[in-house]
Amino acid sequence: MNLPNKITMLRIVLIPFFVFFMLTEFVPYSRFIAAAVFVIASLTDTLDGYLARKYQLVSNFGKFMDPLADKLLVCSALVCFVALPDNPMPAWVVIIIISRDFIISGFRLVASDSGVVIAASWWGKIKTVVQMLMSVLLILNFDGAWFNLAEIIFIYAALALTVISLADYLWKNWKVLDDGNM
Repeated sequence: MNLPNKITMLRIVLIPFFVFFMLTEFVPYSRFIAAAVFVIASLTDTLDGYLARKYQLVSNFGKFMDPLADKLLVCSALVCFVALPDNPMPAWVVIIIISRDFIISGFRLVASDSGVVIAASWWGKIKTVVQMLMSVLLILNFDGAWFNLAEIIFIYAALALTVISLADYLWKNWKVLDDGNM
């Protein structure tokens, strides 16, 4: 396993630690620890992609696991937000975001049966960045009108980008559903 793929796997390993600190009240400053773990995990996304491209270590494993690791991280945060009463994340937004991720993962699985790897699109990458920024804001959950407004703006920007990136994937990859004949 090459270094970028190991970094991708590190992102997955960090998820239970993030969830623990996010949902724990008995550890002092647990939200700040959760934010730090989330940011570190998020930054591994940039690092593994950079190293894979720079050193020509792009692999099918990385093309598949990198977006999956992102989805696992973001979806873990979304579920935590719904579980916490002090976060403004509506459950219906979480359902839409997670549903999009299941649809894209399904497309990738069908495509892989035909020997095709569907890499992340730019819309998907932008969506992921916005979701990660939104998540950091919601994890920290600072008080104040500006912070509350920023949280709402990021929630609905992430929702819009989720729908746009889904439409983009469906448009570009609809042939994947043609009984595997690409």
